[in-house]
Amino acid sequence: MARRRLLLALMAGTVLGGHAETHAATEAMAGLKRWGSGEFRRFGFLIYEATLWAGDDPQRPPLALRLDYKRNIDGKAIADASVKEMRRFVTDEALLKRWGEQMQRIFPDVKAGDHILGLYRADGARFYQDERLLGAISMPGFAEAFFAIWLDTRTSAPDLRAALLRRKDG
Repeated sequence: MARRRLLLALMAGTVLGGHAETHAATEAMAGLKRWGSGEFRRFGFLIYEATLWAGDDPQRPPLALRLDYKRNIDGKAIADASVKEMRRFVTDEALLKRWGEQMQRIFPDVKAGDHILGLYRADGARFYQDERLLGAISMPGFAEAFFAIWLDTRTSAPDLRAALLRRKDG
């Protein structure tokens, strides 16, 4: 009987703990409104669909960007691609290397159907997968450069940028 109660208590703790963690991203997005969404393709292949949430200005924090992956991608490849794109805005290679190392520790391998949510707040960037916090990077300049990949006028994907910045009605 005591073993059964212990097992039930452990199961309840796991469920409750998971439940609290499950809402972390949702709670962090409180007050943000859905803006636009669009597709990112490379060589004709759909890589991910992106959706932007923001306040009144979709180019200033707080904002959130969700990437819904349509292909399997290694977490290291996501970090490397992010660094490559951030070179459009940052010329300090040592800084880009540090940021890349941090992203490699945070970004998981993804498969088609997975999503990662990036949250840009004044204190930096947080990343979630399936509502679970993956990690945060609060180094000065990181969040601005990271989200510029999609939102800056110098983006490599201007059509996606335009789709993200198009406010949804309602």
